[in-house]
Amino acid sequence: MDLHLVTYFVAVVDHGGITRAAQSLYISQPSLSQAIRTLERRLGVTLFDRTGRRLELTEDGRTLDVAARRILADVERAKAKVAAVRELVSGRVDVVTYSAFSIDPIVDLVRRFREEYPHVMVRVIDGDGPTGVLGALRRGEAELGVIDLSVDHSALRSVPIGDQELVLALPGDLAESLPDPVPRSALRDIPLIQDLGDKSNAALIAELVGGTANVVIDCAHPSASWELVMRGAGATVLPRLVAEEQLRGVSIRSLSPKLTRPVGLVQRSGPGSPAAAAFVEIAQNSRTTGTRVRN
Repeated sequence: MDLHLVTYFVAVVDHGGITRAAQSLYISQPSLSQAIRTLERRLGVTLFDRTGRRLELTEDGRTLDVAARRILADVERAKAKVAAVRELVSGRVDVVTYSAFSIDPIVDLVRRFREEYPHVMVRVIDGDGPTGVLGALRRGEAELGVIDLSVDHSALRSVPIGDQELVLALPGDLAESLPDPVPRSALRDIPLIQDLGDKSNAALIAELVGGTANVVIDCAHPSASWELVMRGAGATVLPRLVAEEQLRGVSIRSLSPKLTRPVGLVQRSGPGSPAAAAFVEIAQNSRTTGTRVRN
C-alpha cells in the first residue's frame, strides 16, 4: 500500500469529504477522488458510503482508519529517530583499537567527542593488534579503528592524527647509569616489563632489541606494568603522554634515534554514519590543535 494513499484516506476522514481534504493536501479534487478509488480497488473493499452529502466510513473503512493512523504514527516515529541520529542527538559510534592506543589517543578523542555530542554513545572495542582492528572493520563490527598507520591498511580510508613518541620509563637506580636520551642499543641491557601477548608490542620490542630475552616480566595488564616500574622491578617502553600522566616518581627518557609511530583513524570506504563522520572531524581537529599525539 502506497503511503501517500494512506495519507489521503486519513485526510478525507478527518475533513469529512473530498473538497476540504483536497484543499488541505493542495491537490485537485479529481486527483484525490481517483486516489481513494485506487485505494479501494487495491484493497478490494468499499471504504466510504457515498449515498449522503457527507462521506461516511463503511465497516471496512473504520477498520482501515485504525490501521492507517497506526501506520502514519509509526512512520513519524521512524522519521524522528532518523533525524535524531542525523542531528547527533542520539545514536552510537563503534571504535576499535588495541592496547597501544587505549589511552593515547583514544581517551582524549572520546572525551572531545562526548563534549560535542553528549547524547551519542561511544563504544570502544578491543582488537588484537593491527590485524584485529582491520578484521573488525572488514566484518562490520566497528565503523572506525585507531591504528599505527605504518601497517598495511591500503584497502581502507585513513585519517592521520599525528606521531606518537615512544619513550623509556624506568626507576631512578636504572636511570643513573644511562645517558639522556638513551641509545636504542642500550635497551638490550635493561630489564624490561612488556606485554608480549600484544603482537604489535612484541614485534616492536623484538625489533628494538633483537628479541625478547631481556623482557623479565611479561604482563598483560598496563596498570600492573606501570606499578611494577614505579616499584623498581624494571623499565618499560610506552607512549610519552601515557608515561607522563600515569607513572609517578620514575625517569622518562627519549630514545636515540627518537622512536615514533604514525597514528590515525581507518575506516571502510563508502558513507559512514553521521556519528562516525563527527568522530573523524574531532580527530582531524585534534591533529590541527596538536593535542595528545605529537604533530
